[in-house]
Amino acid sequence: MTADLTSPTAAVLPVTDATFAAEVTQRPGAVLVEFTAAWCGPCRMMVPVLAQIAAERAGTLAVRTLDVDTNPATSRAHGVLGMPTMILFRDGRPVLSVTGARSRQRLLDELDRALAG
Repeated sequence: MTADLTSPTAAVLPVTDATFAAEVTQRPGAVLVEFTAAWCGPCRMMVPVLAQIAAERAGTLAVRTLDVDTNPATSRAHGVLGMPTMILFRDGRPVLSVTGARSRQRLLDELDRALAG
């Protein structure tokens, strides 16, 4: 059975305003959060990319999504103005923020640079 990469998988978990701290800022290691919205076309384009990255980097990178429409406090706190915005957190601190859809390879390159630095 193959994974359906057009919808979120168990490897890409949703977070909310209520769970963000426990799932992202209080979590050790690297966590990539996509700030997204149901109406955002480029956000939907990122679903398979994030699923692939989550599968490839399982154990070293957690991937989460946050719906900006239903979780405005976290979006505001991180200055998210456009979607998709992806913020990479390392040990609870943001180390990279990118806005706009990316290819898998481009996003991996950006993540690797940020995590190496």
